[in-house]
Amino acid sequence: MPTKRINFSKYSSFKIGQEIDVALLEDPSDFNDSFYLLGACNNTLIGTQPPPLIILSKKYDFIKIENNTLVIGAATPSGKIASFCKKNNIANFELVSHLPGTLGGLVYMNAGLKEYEIFNHLISIKTCASTLQKDEINYGYRFTDISSPILEVTFELKSGFDTSKVAMFKKMRSNQPSTPSAGSCFKNPVSDYGGRLIEAVGLKGKRVGDMEFSTVHANFLVNHGKGTFDDAIYLIQEAQKRVYKEFDIWLECEIIILDVRFMSDTSPLIKS
Repeated sequence: MPTKRINFSKYSSFKIGQEIDVALLEDPSDFNDSFYLLGACNNTLIGTQPPPLIILSKKYDFIKIENNTLVIGAATPSGKIASFCKKNNIANFELVSHLPGTLGGLVYMNAGLKEYEIFNHLISIKTCASTLQKDEINYGYRFTDISSPILEVTFELKSGFDTSKVAMFKKMRSNQPSTPSAGSCFKNPVSDYGGRLIEAVGLKGKRVGDMEFSTVHANFLVNHGKGTFDDAIYLIQEAQKRVYKEFDIWLECEIIILDVRFMSDTSPLIKS
């Protein structure tokens, strides 16, 4: 299988990680469970002991209209999707310009902004294992049970690109820091907010090395330049411990932590 050398201190949105040889998936039959599939690494923290990694090849970067549906390859960047839909007056994809990453990652985590989610207009997905209709997939808030790499996704095709929605989604993102991060660090607990809880336990603005819970939005763990994996993990664990002790609420990571020491259900504290 071909490989690509990636410097994750430049590739990931967190700007953390070393240079690693990553496998390139061309043929679905080449995939096996020893690999962890990466997207654009926009919600991912790469550790010093990562599992074997694989990314989709450019073969899966495409957009086409087929049988009155929109079919998009899982390696297609969100910005490319937004531009295509604007140019072709296609509705319901206005939010993706504000969701950085590639489509496979957005679908896998059912990314969205409040009630606007990537699954809202999804019809089916094609994975390495099979093709699944929407009603065959368990999904919810920032969650799906998809267990095989996503290769392409089919969506409803409707006309009417809405520029007012673009402005609305931009406003939703206006309180988020521009400093390198992986987006929201924790999922919002039921009837509460991760940022409020982090601030309530005194961690808003808490900095270790170059890693900090942002003073702009406490649920964003940001890298001021030379942040390390260990510093990020310390702050994540500290937030989980303090919030659990104070509110009896377990903060579940929204970012994905790729380090073999923190990837099992029995790992201490972090349940990623």
